[in-house]
Amino acid sequence: MSRSAVLSNRQILRATLIALLGFLASGVLGIVRTSLISSTFGAGAALDAFYAAQRIPELIFTLVAGGALGSSFIPVFARYLRHDDDGQAWRLASATVTLSSIGAAALSVITVLIAPFIVSTILIPGQSEAVQAITVDLMRIMMLTPFIFSISGLMMGMLQTFGNFVLPSLAISMNSIGLIIGALVLSHIIPPLPDSPAQVGSANVYGLAWGAVLSAMLHLIVQLPGLFAIKTASRKLRFLLDWRTPGVRDVMMMMGPRVLGLGVGQINFIVNANFASRMVEGSQTVMTVAWTLMFTLLGIIGQSTGTAIFPSLSTYAAENNMEGYKDRLARALRAVLFLSLPATVGVILFGGPFIRILFLRDNWTTEHTLGTAWALMFFGIGIAGHASLEVLSRAFYALGDTRTPVTVGIVSLGSNILLSIIFIQFIGDPGSLAQGPVAGLALANSLTTLLEAVGLWWLLRRRIGDLNDRFVLDGILRTLAASGVMLVALVVFVIIAGERLEPVVYGLGGSLIGIVAFFGSSVLLKMQETYTVFNAISRRLKR
Repeated sequence: MSRSAVLSNRQILRATLIALLGFLASGVLGIVRTSLISSTFGAGAALDAFYAAQRIPELIFTLVAGGALGSSFIPVFARYLRHDDDGQAWRLASATVTLSSIGAAALSVITVLIAPFIVSTILIPGQSEAVQAITVDLMRIMMLTPFIFSISGLMMGMLQTFGNFVLPSLAISMNSIGLIIGALVLSHIIPPLPDSPAQVGSANVYGLAWGAVLSAMLHLIVQLPGLFAIKTASRKLRFLLDWRTPGVRDVMMMMGPRVLGLGVGQINFIVNANFASRMVEGSQTVMTVAWTLMFTLLGIIGQSTGTAIFPSLSTYAAENNMEGYKDRLARALRAVLFLSLPATVGVILFGGPFIRILFLRDNWTTEHTLGTAWALMFFGIGIAGHASLEVLSRAFYALGDTRTPVTVGIVSLGSNILLSIIFIQFIGDPGSLAQGPVAGLALANSLTTLLEAVGLWWLLRRRIGDLNDRFVLDGILRTLAASGVMLVALVVFVIIAGERLEPVVYGLGGSLIGIVAFFGSSVLLKMQETYTVFNAISRRLKR
């Protein structure tokens, strides 16, 4: 791999900004989706059942058809294409699509058969039989999606290999579009079930489940034109049930660690669903909504940076250029902490007003708003940890080490369960949704993630030595100082403004003051990240 394959700082920044815009667009659409669903159904039994029913289809999608298989398939597929072995490349694609779709279908059938057991013992054992029955029905509907995603997920990998990133990006947005249609249209035309917790006003949560199926179908359909545009694909992509096809074994071997890594994250959600089911009605929903809002920030800050630097980290590692590797890693960590630390301050102080603006209407009550803000405050503590993990995990992947992040993730899972059991006993009022023990689940997640990030940093440092620690620590201290100034400015604003301002004015005004205070302080502190951001924006505006 040549030196030219390494991106410059400017190129990485440009790639980061492009990725950031993609995650921002997806995040905004995700917030719109969540807002519509929440206002339609409110935080009650119906939406609790839907979010619980989603866990297993999402798990199967992630493990079989999503990131694990896709990230394992692309390098092998690309390797054959690079060596001009077009025929073998499409034999691999055909076999992988066939085998993965059959595997997804088999897992779906098994899940449908044992759905009552999964719901009553694993997902929501604390809910009533009526809610459990609704959850079983919803899960069985949504088990159609893994089969569809098993095809569209690999199609996404094929298009990206050929340099088509537009349609895959559009496909990701379809996940929100389908659910929006489900909330606005399908939920109102699906025949209602009398006296069912799935019915809220004129809306039926079964329509939302069919919206999830529609999301999967749209995810596949929007990518078909791109596949048809690849001339060789239309001729050579076919049904091929042959696990002995060259390259399939390589894909499976690479897939194993990724399955474990992604599975740990999904199991965390299932564990949280189990705990939340034993709390007051609506806890499942406010926890999920709060996590969605936090994850939007995570995508913008952490995933965009991690995605942009991964190719360069991989190239430096392949060349054994550890100095270049360490420099890229240190700059990336400073960048994500530069954004995530002030984001934590903003989320804790102003998460409530923005939730009120986005969600408070129709079936979403003040109590639901307070409960979501309460959970989001504790999730916000972990933004820096989550963002750092996006960079540090890719640092290990670039070294060809998938085992260490998985091992640390498993330990983190155990820690999360233990801390969750402890925190839900002492944090929050068990009889309240507005300030319930769901905050304990959020705090356990945040603290565990922070410890996981520190653990990966320590292990990486033991492996390759000093990671430009002084440079990173200098960035952390300066960011903390600027965030402190931001915190003081916002506290003063809160004291002066109080409850006298409208939520929109209060939220936007506080955001503006926070941004000015942070970036103004960072300029005075001569933080290089500030000038990098300003220069990048300036160049974009001049075009």
